[in-house]
Amino acid sequence: MPRHERRPRVLLLTAGALDGPEACGVRLAADVLGALPDVDFVWFTQGPRRRQAPPERGRPVRVLSRDGGPHITLRAQSALAGAVFARRVDLVHAFLSIGRAFPAFSWLRPLLLSGRPVVHTVPGVTDNRSLRRARPLGTTVALSESMARRLRAAEFGDVRVVPPMVRLDEWPYLPRPEGFPVVLFAGHHDPHGGAEIAIEAAAVAHGEGARFRLVLAMRGRPGQDAEALDEALRERAGAAGLPEVDVRGYVDDMHALLASVQVLLFPPARLGGHADIPLTVLQALASGRPSILSDLPQFADFGHAVLRAPAGDARRTGQQLAWLLDQPRSWDMLAERGRALVEDHFGPERFAARYAALYRELLA
Repeated sequence: MPRHERRPRVLLLTAGALDGPEACGVRLAADVLGALPDVDFVWFTQGPRRRQAPPERGRPVRVLSRDGGPHITLRAQSALAGAVFARRVDLVHAFLSIGRAFPAFSWLRPLLLSGRPVVHTVPGVTDNRSLRRARPLGTTVALSESMARRLRAAEFGDVRVVPPMVRLDEWPYLPRPEGFPVVLFAGHHDPHGGAEIAIEAAAVAHGEGARFRLVLAMRGRPGQDAEALDEALRERAGAAGLPEVDVRGYVDDMHALLASVQVLLFPPARLGGHADIPLTVLQALASGRPSILSDLPQFADFGHAVLRAPAGDARRTGQQLAWLLDQPRSWDMLAERGRALVEDHFGPERFAARYAALYRELLA
């Protein structure tokens, strides 16, 4: 960019603080901030009590929050701060899932965002009824082709596809771990979120002779009694006859955890509050960890780099798990395919180029 040209200013409109809990929308916003060095960004911070290190670029705007998470009060502050700072920037980039509160925000868009051009990256749709009542904020970005089709069918108009990114240097390819096999499920305590199916599938695999330890890394949501929900999963696993089960809460070091596992098991019946393409799946594939997923439309983008079973089919999922643990050559093949897929379709260069082109188009 020539020195005499002013760098564009962009507001990153997120439901949580960028230095708060690592929700998908926050992670995507942080990735955009890091990928586009020629843009001046404005972003939300929770102040002194941070969950993680804040970005070193851009202008932070303080919001009041205990933990920086997307609570109702913080969402209201984000909307009000967005209304103020939208008048001081050239472009607004929103990272908002489509849930119950989104339709009202979308109808107030002309008032709140002051007619500025808007890019709206949709991490996921948590409420299908809200999707039918919502209006597009501007140019919409989906994470997958299947989500793009849903948004176009809901009359969102101009919908682009930019898959999320994984920093390949941060998630290097790892050799297969030695010792007693570990199988990982990582997710939330959501209805049909996959934890129960993972337990049932593990029981099927165990019944077919597979021996492994199942680790469930569970993240609670605001208002949930996470300890009680974790204990319910332990009781369910015990009733299913699984001898090796470890139910954990939030994992600070996902790198170390993925280094210790052989297979990622992620069989939700529906994504609900998850991202359209969960980042944990991408991190596992980048690390060379074969993954068994439910056969949801969003996961079709992974092609033959993963194994898929019908959503809710614990028996078929368990059979695939038992087979994979018993087939080292197939394990190696899937590990290599997963890493190659991430390098080809979810790398940072492709991510940065697509968003940079979109910014140039809208700012022109």
